Amino acid sequence: MSAISSRLRLRTVRARATALATLVVAAALTIGALGLVFLLRMELVKDRDAAAETRVRDLASLAEAGALQSPLTVPTDDDFAQVVDASGTVIAAGPVPLETPPVASFPADRNEPTVRTLTDVPDGDDEEGYRVWALRADTDDGPVTVYVGASLSSVEETLATLQGLLAGGLPVLLVAFAGTAWWLLGRALRPVEQIRAEVERISGDELHRRVPRPQTDDEIGRLAATMNTMLDRLQAASEQQRTFVADAAHELQSPLTALRTQLEVALVDPTGTDWSAVARAALGDNAELEHLVRDLLFLARVEESDAGRRTTLVDLDDVVLEEAARVGTTSPVPIDTRGVSAAPIRGSREELARMTRNLLENACRHASAQVVVGLGEYDGGVRLAVHDDGAGVPVDERERIFERFFRSDRARARDEGRTGLGLAIVKAIVLRSGGSVQVEDGDPGARFVVILPSAA
Repeated sequence: MSAISSRLRLRTVRARATALATLVVAAALTIGALGLVFLLRMELVKDRDAAAETRVRDLASLAEAGALQSPLTVPTDDDFAQVVDASGTVIAAGPVPLETPPVASFPADRNEPTVRTLTDVPDGDDEEGYRVWALRADTDDGPVTVYVGASLSSVEETLATLQGLLAGGLPVLLVAFAGTAWWLLGRALRPVEQIRAEVERISGDELHRRVPRPQTDDEIGRLAATMNTMLDRLQAASEQQRTFVADAAHELQSPLTALRTQLEVALVDPTGTDWSAVARAALGDNAELEHLVRDLLFLARVEESDAGRRTTLVDLDDVVLEEAARVGTTSPVPIDTRGVSAAPIRGSREELARMTRNLLENACRHASAQVVVGLGEYDGGVRLAVHDDGAGVPVDERERIFERFFRSDRARARDEGRTGLGLAIVKAIVLRSGGSVQVEDGDPGARFVVILPSAA
């Protein structure tokens, strides 16, 4: 059960970060402790070597001067010294007895001392061994070898004390570090938990709520700002969707109500009803419904994400000329396309054709005498202008005219049979293509201007 609880606890960022930081610090402290023990041992052995080397040189000088006095003195009581002649006889020693066999027999040089680490020393009770220094000296009685052994017991005792302190202190340090890291991480991650809890409480009808933002310009502060920006977009999209659904329902209700009324009136007097007229009226209402549904579906498709959208290199001038010819067959006014020049762009030909058609149909409905179309390169992009000489668009309606189902009480109110989605579709296509659209004063009339990025 405890193992399961531990695994569950380690699933939190706080627990994982604390565990990882503690492991890193533990590894660093362990390496540091081992390095400290190693360096301290080197320094202690170095000190012991220095004392033994100095003493072996002093004894060699005394031997050559014939001034040796037994017992010989050494740096500490755990050390020893011997002077051995060429036959292997100990002629001076201390503090070990004179009768003690020679501690070593390795060769020695006259100028530079030789050193060995020995653990098997006659009468030596130091289990840690000795650092034995040897130096040859020439006396009146012949050559002798001076040996000085420095005990390593004090070195190991010091190291053992240090290791005990480290063994007891490092776990305490690690526990203290883990507790501090846990507390600090808890404080650092508290805003994240507050953000998570607030997001969890936000439901579809509470998109006005926002997550708390810390008064810091760090990663958590930027995360909170990003979350609030996302919630702003979600709220705007939700409100836009509700408005769209309400407007669509209202638009669908009108032809459906008209169709139902016609049928109910016809059923009051079935024998006296002109069923051919009823059928024609019903077909007209049905056509209006179909047109509205098609526009709604097209607008929904254009406003969805770009995933799966295929774009190609499109000659927009060809598209404009084709749509002008198509719309011109039913337009009450002529369409002047002499201002159309080459304009290659990258996009969806179907969408660009629909955009152009809607602009032309809108202009033809409101023009008095003609519609003028201009197309060409403009400031690194492509500019399409559709100008009609009608009543124009009031300044206070030039932004709202691109909204879905926008109604105007003036000259540009939606004609009977129109869906009110034409300019909304234009704006959606332009924005999806990375461009912009606006309506200007045409003096007279209105000029709709579309700016799109070029294919270059």
